[in-house]
Amino acid sequence: MTIVTVGIDLAKNVFAVHGVNEHGKADLIKPTVARKDLHDMIANLPPCTIGMEACSGAHYWAKLFQESGHTVKLMAPKFVSPYRMGGRKGKNDAADAAAICEAVTRPTMRFVPIKSIEQQGELFVHRTRQGYVEQRTSIINRMRGLLSEVGITIPLSPESVKRHACLHLDKLSHYCNHVIADLIGELERLDEKVNEYDRLIEKMARQNIFAQSLMKAHGIGPITASAIVATVGNVHDFKNGRQFAAWLGLTPGQYSSGGKARLGRITKNGDSYIRTLLVMGARSILSLAKKRNDALSQWALALRERKGYWKTVIAIAAKNARLCFAILKKGEDFDFQLHEKRNATMQQSIANNRQNTAQ
Repeated sequence: MTIVTVGIDLAKNVFAVHGVNEHGKADLIKPTVARKDLHDMIANLPPCTIGMEACSGAHYWAKLFQESGHTVKLMAPKFVSPYRMGGRKGKNDAADAAAICEAVTRPTMRFVPIKSIEQQGELFVHRTRQGYVEQRTSIINRMRGLLSEVGITIPLSPESVKRHACLHLDKLSHYCNHVIADLIGELERLDEKVNEYDRLIEKMARQNIFAQSLMKAHGIGPITASAIVATVGNVHDFKNGRQFAAWLGLTPGQYSSGGKARLGRITKNGDSYIRTLLVMGARSILSLAKKRNDALSQWALALRERKGYWKTVIAIAAKNARLCFAILKKGEDFDFQLHEKRNATMQQSIANNRQNTAQ
């Protein structure tokens, strides 16, 4: 019989393959397939649906199998786990492949968009920059910790650390002086690399029409715009803006039962990098809100008055996520002036309702 669905458990060198026919019977069970043999084996199959977990190498294999005429779908690993027959104790490569084969056929399954080589290249830049930022933070923390051992405390901000460390350098003994001078040199090198990648990301954002549209929104800079475009593309895999915000983990988790709605903290699911960038942009919007008179700033200030700082920041980030979805969905047809006008009308309506309630 013809294989119609295949589940592949990806790995570095040894893969597991599970295929079923049109009657749901497993006709292809290969618990150990060498890396060099995987492509030939899949290419020799008739066109079918292939499911894989979105992990390291998944996008490479997806594009390779698509060239052979197959339909490839990627899924988040957490959505595949419930279909593993053996549960947590029965986890192995063969069971994972069978679970993937079952999960990919579910009509309600949510899939991960397959990234193009251009998107992967842009994400390479973002990941490398983020790595340099983390190394720089580690160096700063190490420097502050070492100096505190000899009674020298310096400010926390990265801009002040190097300057204050240089001022105290002559007061240190031979070995201490050598170590701190070495750390200052490493910090300068990392600053240069981060600035270099910042310029590269700005160049990428200027060359992308979608990123240029996103940067028109408040709180969306080149890094955020470029990261969103490289990660989700044209967002056609999301039904609406709320689903996109939920995918980023900016919506509250639900613990509802018996007809009673219970909302918890934000889920923090999805891409933590984009969520962090949106939250940083939201903090910037809130800090400048007192100096602006637009509808978004007035809404943010009123919300902070009622809900506090951090809930307001998350609300702004979620609002910006929905706005990004609308911009990418509509493309050049998105009207920023109409959007601002609707925000102003909504803000006025909310203010009128509160005034009527107070009276």
